[in-house]
Amino acid sequence: MTTIFIFLTNIIVILNTIDYNMNIRISKNKERSCIVKSRLKELRARDGYNQTQLAKLANVSRQTISLIEREEYMPSLLIAVRISRIFNEPVESIFIFDEGEL
Repeated sequence: MTTIFIFLTNIIVILNTIDYNMNIRISKNKERSCIVKSRLKELRARDGYNQTQLAKLANVSRQTISLIEREEYMPSLLIAVRISRIFNEPVESIFIFDEGEL
């Protein structure tokens, strides 16, 4: 009975791993529906902030800053406004939308 339980548990783990990996591959291959360019890295360099310092000022994680800079994450309006206030720049000068998306 224990052997059957272990066998079935292993099958469930394997199937969940396959499903998880497939979802990751699918999401990486999807076309981005809305591309937002960001001047975040340039502005950080200008003002001498590293990602961790900027993240603390904007009240987000360092990973969020990294994702925004790599254009893998579109910030919420709240985050975008916080960042724009830190750099004293308008939101639209930091985050540039593709005109076709508007």
